[in-house]
Amino acid sequence: MVATKAPEDAYTAEPFVPGRGGLPALRRAAAECRGCPLHRDATQTVFGAGNKDARVMLVGEQPGDQEDRQGKPFVGPAGRLLDRALEEAGIDPSEAYVTNAVKHFKFTQAEPRKRRIHKAPTLREMTACGPWLAAELAVVEPELIVVLGATAGKALLGSSFRVTQVRGTVLEEEIHGRPERLVPTVHPSSVLRADDREAAYRGLLSDLKVAAQVLA
Repeated sequence: MVATKAPEDAYTAEPFVPGRGGLPALRRAAAECRGCPLHRDATQTVFGAGNKDARVMLVGEQPGDQEDRQGKPFVGPAGRLLDRALEEAGIDPSEAYVTNAVKHFKFTQAEPRKRRIHKAPTLREMTACGPWLAAELAVVEPELIVVLGATAGKALLGSSFRVTQVRGTVLEEEIHGRPERLVPTVHPSSVLRADDREAAYRGLLSDLKVAAQVLA
């Protein structure tokens, strides 16, 4: 008799994704996802949030420390900066849907009670989480996807994606079986880490203005 793999060893969220019920059903099911080992150390699943009829979906990398604790995406410093940039670009944050390519916080920690340091998810982990993003896209059906950073870009567009080469441009690609328009830009957390934060912010704002023009 061959032992069956635990779902987390199979590296796919597919068995956990419900076939019906909309975003509330997806959110409930995602809370129980064991599709890869990242669920073990994270506090909770951080599913997408926002307007189910949103014209624009913003896709980031993964939850950060604050998101992991609160269970909501983009509630930390990067999220606040993103909201500010969206408003300046002419996109109402309350009308958007925000989510991440990976739904669990991946981190390193020197010892208990020390600060948890973000660690980039692997392509295998991003692929494992792909069915959740595909389900969100199928329900929300956005007119435009804003890709926030290299990891989100690789999750959506493949491992050859380079944000520096295509940021601020409008791409047309098939994503999870659907034709989509995408505008890539940097992740707002990279603006916070930049040596010249003001210049980095202007770059993000410029890219988001391209997205606003697409939606106009």
